[in-house]
Parts: sequence; C-alpha cells; structure tokens
Amino acid sequence: MTNEAIQKAADLIYEAHRSGTPCAPVRDLIGLSVEAGYAVQELNTRRWVEGGRRLVGRKIGLTSLAVQQQLGVDQPDFGVLFADMEFADGAEIPLSMTQQAKAEGEIAFVMSRDLTHEDVTVSELIRAVDYIVPAIEIVGSRIANWDIRISDTIADNASAGLYVLGGPVRSLRNVDLADARMILKCQGQARSYGAGVACLGNPLNAALWLARTCARNGSPLRAGDVVLTGALGPMVTLAAGDHFEAEISGVGTVRASITAG
Repeated sequence: MTNEAIQKAADLIYEAHRSGTPCAPVRDLIGLSVEAGYAVQELNTRRWVEGGRRLVGRKIGLTSLAVQQQLGVDQPDFGVLFADMEFADGAEIPLSMTQQAKAEGEIAFVMSRDLTHEDVTVSELIRAVDYIVPAIEIVGSRIANWDIRISDTIADNASAGLYVLGGPVRSLRNVDLADARMILKCQGQARSYGAGVACLGNPLNAALWLARTCARNGSPLRAGDVVLTGALGPMVTLAAGDHFEAEISGVGTVRASITAG
C-alpha cells in the first residue's frame, strides 16, 4: 500500500464530506486493508483538527455479528466524534447536515477518567464510566449508495455522522445493559427493535474493546469523552419531516426531528 494511495483516498473522502457529494469506494485505492483504512481516517482526523474541529470522543461500529460477517471481519471498528456532531435531546437537525443518513438507537457512555492501559479490565472500565444516556446516532456515508466494505467504512470515520444524547443521566449501578430493550420509533411507529445483547453481547464488551484498542494505538480514551457503544438494532433510513424517538428500557429516552433545511 503506497502513501500516495492512502493520501488520495483521504482526499476523496474529505472532499465528499466538504461538498456533500458522495465519492466512489476507496477500496479501489487501498484494497480491503483494515490498517490502510485507519491510516486514511487518521489523515483526515488530523486535517479536521488542524482546521478547528474539536475531538470529544469515539464511536464504535460493526458491533453486530451479522454485519461483521457481511463485511468479512471478526472485530468492530471505531471512528472519532467531534463537538460539532453532538445535539441535545429534542434537537431539530437539518437534513443538509447529513449524508445518506440512517438512524440507530444505542447507549452512550461518558467517561470520568483516562484509560491508558492496553490491558484495561472490565472493572476498571466500569469505574471509569461517569454516566450513561440513551442516544440516537445518525450515521452517514461519504461513499456513494452505501457501497462499502471494511476498508471503506473505516476510512470514512466508521460511517460517523451526528448524534443526539437524551436522558436521564444514570450511573451503571443497577442497570443490566445486556438486557436493555430498545425501540426506535419514527412518526410514532416502531421501526427498529433491539437489545444490549446484540452489541457484542453487552455494550460494556464493545467499550472494553475500544478502550484497549485506543490505548494500544496511543490515543487512549480520556476523561470527558463520549463513547457511542454501538447500535442495538437495525438502522432506519431518515428523511426531512421525520420525528424519531428511541426508548431504551432501564436507560431512558431520546428524541430528534429532521428538518428540510
């Protein structure tokens, strides 16, 4: 894999993000290499940070075993979250801020301490979670028609888009995340069902994988970081005029509306 190919793939995705016009799959340049995908993601992350965007956390993708099998991988992936991606409960989000958008219901962790050890334990992770809230992630793709394989989605910041955080704020105490049931409604009609067990068996498992991976890569999770732990059910395509509500048992509710702006 050449540096020129990685740079060209990063430029294609960066321009697709800037212009709102999707690009061709970058696997045509970098193959199906996971490492090359992250190299592309890192180039654009640095470019965005240098341009003034602020890192506030990470998102985990590919937490469904079925989706992993579809893309031919045996592990999740991750992307970065910027401050301009976050919205509050009940937000009205212009469709123009999204790209080929789909909605997912999931659980967000907010961290209270750094996790710098590559062998971080689940008990250390639990102690490091300040609180949890329900979230709607609005995923998007800079790749035309969602024609993605593993290297495409990793290069495209794990298909990150926007996210909405709901409430109430809860600690992990007395919450069974694996058994948390999710219903994602659109216009009051249930469109997606799921549960915590669909997220690598438990959202804690997904967060543990992320904490270890980020520490190993030299960019550990930090106090204050938001972690989107992964979808609890299938994605739902959204359009202008849609009103979404995700209810997660034992966790809470989060709402968002999509406007035509």
